[in-house]
Amino acid sequence: MTDDICIEWQVCGFEELTPGLLYELLKLRVDVFVVEQACAYPELDGKDQLADTRHLIGRVQDGSLAAYARILAPGVRFSDISFGRVVVAPLYRKKGLGHLLMKQILAAAGRLWPGCHITISAQTYLTAFYRSHGFVPVSDSYPEDGIDHIDMTHNPV
Repeated sequence: MTDDICIEWQVCGFEELTPGLLYELLKLRVDVFVVEQACAYPELDGKDQLADTRHLIGRVQDGSLAAYARILAPGVRFSDISFGRVVVAPLYRKKGLGHLLMKQILAAAGRLWPGCHITISAQTYLTAFYRSHGFVPVSDSYPEDGIDHIDMTHNPV
């Protein structure tokens, strides 16, 4: 990330999301995953509001939403911790923010569920990105919502 952009990170549960913030998060997710990636899928899947789900939010100094991820408790998607809906707003891409977001995800998951493995369903084209953060493939590639994915796991630090 360039030194001229400072990110403030927040981790919160569903009940802590104001209606305005929830709208902002859902708009970013739909704009990127449904519209930009042209992928029709069930965005509102009921997992956002589970008691142990955590929303990781990254804002720049002017308050704009720059990055987001949803962290799921063990047993929700996989038997391990999982995360998804990982997104960097278009204006903030190509500045290293994805790597900062990953570090924040791993740190938050470690605080919430110490010693637990993390398993994700990653878009296949991001395999090298996730490998750079300690993830290893544990499945063959498979189609999910019209996009090739691969399961990857990360051992606890």
